[in-house]
Amino acid sequence: MFESLSSRFEEVYKKIRGQARLTESNVADITRDIRRTLLDADVNYKVAKKFVDDVQAKAMGADVLRSINPEQQFIKILYDELVLLMGETSKDIKYASEPPTIVMVCGLQGSGKTTFCAKLATMMRNKNRKPLLVAADIYRPAAIEQLKVLGGQSDVPVFSIDGETNAVTIAKEGLSFARDHAHEIVIVDTAGRLTIDEVMMQEVADIKSAIKPHEILFVCDAMIGQDAVTTAKAFHDRLAFDGVVLTKMDGDARSGAALSIRSIVNEPIKFISTGEKLDAIERFHPDRMASRILGMGDVVSLVERVEAQISAEEAKKVEEKLRKAEFSFDDFLVQLGHIKKMGSMRDLLGMIPGVNAAALDTAGFDEKSMARVEAIVHSMTKDERRFPEILNGPRRARIAMGSGTSVQEVNRLIKQFTEMQKMIKKMSRGGSMRKEVKDLMRARVPE
Repeated sequence: MFESLSSRFEEVYKKIRGQARLTESNVADITRDIRRTLLDADVNYKVAKKFVDDVQAKAMGADVLRSINPEQQFIKILYDELVLLMGETSKDIKYASEPPTIVMVCGLQGSGKTTFCAKLATMMRNKNRKPLLVAADIYRPAAIEQLKVLGGQSDVPVFSIDGETNAVTIAKEGLSFARDHAHEIVIVDTAGRLTIDEVMMQEVADIKSAIKPHEILFVCDAMIGQDAVTTAKAFHDRLAFDGVVLTKMDGDARSGAALSIRSIVNEPIKFISTGEKLDAIERFHPDRMASRILGMGDVVSLVERVEAQISAEEAKKVEEKLRKAEFSFDDFLVQLGHIKKMGSMRDLLGMIPGVNAAALDTAGFDEKSMARVEAIVHSMTKDERRFPEILNGPRRARIAMGSGTSVQEVNRLIKQFTEMQKMIKKMSRGGSMRKEVKDLMRARVPE
């Protein structure tokens, strides 16, 4: 997400680097580029203008002008203003003092409401809460069935009434069912339209009056640019929702909506959706997002993803195997599975400071290479996975044919795996970790 925006900010940095000091002239040039960058990303014009004016005013402050490092000072100003623009602090949903907590989800058709409802329910279930999904979208074909399928995938029950044509009745009955069955969270999926109309608005207003939700979340497709801001304002004027959910954040096309909505409706962005899978949902953290936009990574979120997939006990077992040089291709497959569950490699690499995910395409990075690696390992026998040294020419040719890859790809994987084992063996015998890692990096990265 925000790859194109990050790349444009990188161009801005280049103009600052090498400047002996900041002056009124070069600050004006830089902020002009920032304004163009924001507008190209479809940030609302008024929001972009205020942001640039604030940055320019602070950049011309006495402390900055006397700074010995103009680049760092300017980036710090950009970071602070981005955090302020996106809401300063992360906001969770409001929980009821006595369960159930009622969450009503609204938005246009096609924004990802139904999928988000299932993702939120999955997140709550993973927090050991007891959620219930209520299917109150009675207009979109197969909407109720879709919610049932998604609920089944995450083991979350779905309440619906066959043949019922009144969404308010479904919502009220769903709430009664939740109370009778001790559900802690009730998530109500409401109907949307392709465009805002009075019938839809009246229905969601009636549902709000009937069930009195503790939290109303507006779901918005981050890829529709300025239309997202317009739609958000229309819904907020009618419903006074409590927070925004941005979906399709992995698309990156004209993602300025994320930088505009909070300023326009004055409500926090609470969640972002970054993919199709039910665990592809994150709490929105303005400080972490600002860091990612400015190319400074997001190590905290990366660590959280790792901890969600790999327990401390499992990590300890892997470490023990590595120390004893017993790490096999089977273990490698397990770890690869964990990595896949964390999200796309591009997204994960983008969380590492200094890594420009957009530049990975230029470097020949291929997300599908992980699937080829898996296919190669799956084509090995049990003995070949445990003892790679027995992989002779005929075996490698068989593996390449079975995995639909080339012998060269098989050779490359085996060589990398063997090198890793050798390095770990040396380290376990008292070798220098720093030296081994340095040597390995020198072998892979051209000077």
